[in-house]
Amino acid sequence: MSSVIAMDGYTDRECRPHRITRSLLGYGVLAGPVYVVTALAQGLLRPGFDLMHDDVSLLSNGSLGWIQIANFIVTGAFVIAAAVGMARALGSSSSWGPRLLGAYGLGLVAAGVFVADPMNGFPAGTPAGRPEALSLHGVLHIVAAAVGFLCLIAACFVQARRFARERRTRWTGFSVLTGVFFLLAFAGVASGSTSAIVVLGFWAAVIASFTWIAAVSIDLYRKTPVSPTTA
Repeated sequence: MSSVIAMDGYTDRECRPHRITRSLLGYGVLAGPVYVVTALAQGLLRPGFDLMHDDVSLLSNGSLGWIQIANFIVTGAFVIAAAVGMARALGSSSSWGPRLLGAYGLGLVAAGVFVADPMNGFPAGTPAGRPEALSLHGVLHIVAAAVGFLCLIAACFVQARRFARERRTRWTGFSVLTGVFFLLAFAGVASGSTSAIVVLGFWAAVIASFTWIAAVSIDLYRKTPVSPTTA
């Protein structure tokens, strides 16, 4: 039996890979809103959590901790899906950018699996300040987050290089600025500071990075045809 003709004379089988690529890229647009809205809602509603000073990772603790754990894992899966879509859209011309972005997604998933240690009085009953000793899962959480963040920063610079080769100045600048901004914000939280400037700066960097992921996903989505193209 012959394949069903989809559009422009191409069969459904010929069009399917392109539709899959576009669907995967769509997850790059969804990742940011899912993560930010879920985290902000918890930060505003969970008693004892201070958005101005507390790390979002602390929300993984307590009776409602499963919400943030799921947020990390689902968002990570979305980022991985987007990275696969980017790899399919770019082909062999630029493989390291999608790989690094996929590693960031894996870091988010691992950050959900390995829960951060309670601290700074959250959840209720936790002593103020940092714990005297970190648990194994707490250490693994920090390592997963750090590796993931560094991979995200590297992905921004790798993609900036690709945009530079394509002579797309604005996209190059956008990627470089996003990478530098996130690097500075990450350095701030890595210092251990819980000041409002550092914490809010990291929030801004997270939003900027998800905006960048969404923008790159949309750019590649628009360039991926629904059906195969001929030379």
